Amino acid sequence: MKMTRRMLMAAVATVPLMAGSAWAEGLITVIVNDPANPYWFTEGEVAKATAEELGYTANVAAHRGDTNTESTLIDTAITNQSVAIILDPANADGSVGAVQKAVDAGIPVFLVNAEINQEGLAKAQLVSNNAQGAALGAQAWVEAMGEEGGQFVELFGNPSDNNAQTRSNGYETVLSQYPEFEKVGQEVANWDRTQGYQRMQSLLQANPDITGVISGNDEMALGAIAALKEAGKLDAVTVGGFDGSPDAVEAVKAGEMAYTVLQPVAVFAEEAVRQADTFIKTGETGVETEKQLFDCLLITPENVDSYSAAFVLDQ
Repeated sequence: MKMTRRMLMAAVATVPLMAGSAWAEGLITVIVNDPANPYWFTEGEVAKATAEELGYTANVAAHRGDTNTESTLIDTAITNQSVAIILDPANADGSVGAVQKAVDAGIPVFLVNAEINQEGLAKAQLVSNNAQGAALGAQAWVEAMGEEGGQFVELFGNPSDNNAQTRSNGYETVLSQYPEFEKVGQEVANWDRTQGYQRMQSLLQANPDITGVISGNDEMALGAIAALKEAGKLDAVTVGGFDGSPDAVEAVKAGEMAYTVLQPVAVFAEEAVRQADTFIKTGETGVETEKQLFDCLLITPENVDSYSAAFVLDQ
């Protein structure tokens, strides 16, 4: 299902709601990670706008990666008699209990962006095809680095999120085929721009001759770019990102980032709510599998002008 630009812009700008299914009613609770990150902000706003378009009331809350906060938010959703929960889980293992609690209360849960390590609880788990996206990004990184090779470092996401390891594995699968590139360092920066900046400073001190940085997400990559600028080394270092955030797109336009891999968060956030609506009305999601992968897209200087709204690339 394609996320329209009209729908996304309505979500982010919070324009008056469109008419939806008049008989649909009830609260859909949307729980995201941290709306300070534009990726999770878009996820929450698109889900909320889609729910309201369909005739539900909706609210967005954030656990910021804390499973205790997540559990409390699930309790609130139960108390408020939510008819469905759209959840970006805080932890692949640690969020299982929270999902179980909602299911025990008779509330269907639809997971977005990240998975939990148990099937059969959530009605659906809708995520980016991280392995495909990582391979796409790694190949673009190789091309941007050039045939001469060089030393590089990797910025790794939050270890409690399976996406971090999946992307790192995808990078390794591709880059291991190119012995001219030598990985000399890796740091965990937890998807965070400030941590990306700090870890990049440390990596630069230990490895002053690097010519490449490959990052698990855009926020860490943007932090790395800030550190490289400060050190006067950005012109000599190729940086690749992952998410397709507006700031990363601007960095691609400015020549500071070689590429970013667009996660279709605007697509699967909408789709999760539509599947919840179908389940509420029919008892079925309308989709055969619980786990659903959405392919990523590559944003480069060649197609960056087709970026029409936050996390939307016109094709």
